[in-house]
Amino acid sequence: MPTLYVENVPEELYEAIRARAQAKRTSISAEVLALLAENVPTPGEVARRKALVEQARRLRSRRPAAPGPFPSTEEMLREDRSR
Repeated sequence: MPTLYVENVPEELYEAIRARAQAKRTSISAEVLALLAENVPTPGEVARRKALVEQARRLRSRRPAAPGPFPSTEEMLREDRSR
């Protein structure tokens, strides 16, 4: 497994990460890995996101389904007003 060293971390940022790690009772290293995993998408995650966006586009481009066995809202309102 590769190792990553980070130098010149601003004090304020380091303290914020340290506080998060303490709150979760984990090491600073574990907290940094968790933050990276949450915020840096892998190529597989990018592909999944693109597929999801494409699926949403396809669903939006579909024509709406037929109204079905029930009257539309407009028809029900007109019927109610005519009574």
